[in-house]
Amino acid sequence: MQTVLAVDDSETMRQMVMMTLKTGNYQVLLACDGEEGLQTFISTTGVDLVVTDINMPKLDGIGLIKAIRAHNADVPILALTTESEDGMRKKGAEAGANGWLTKPFKPVQFMELVKRII
Repeated sequence: MQTVLAVDDSETMRQMVMMTLKTGNYQVLLACDGEEGLQTFISTTGVDLVVTDINMPKLDGIGLIKAIRAHNADVPILALTTESEDGMRKKGAEAGANGWLTKPFKPVQFMELVKRII
């Protein structure tokens, strides 16, 4: 079973991501901000995908992506955010994100993207 780390400061969004991923038979780890996400990533072996929000307290998604890339150049990272501006997408790609999906997401579209980048 593949493991996905979902990082979002919205409890509702974390639950929605978790429920959607569970339909695809993924194990899901949750974190409520970038700092917790980074700690979970570092302390867990075998994370197959990181799904992160961009606008979060403590450590934002761009900072989290950069920090994860400093530890692991290969793990796929998907930004799931309300940010749709091209400049922010570019920052995400430069930081090391492999994909970008705008909220609210359609579960089918989300799962297709997860399967494609994992």
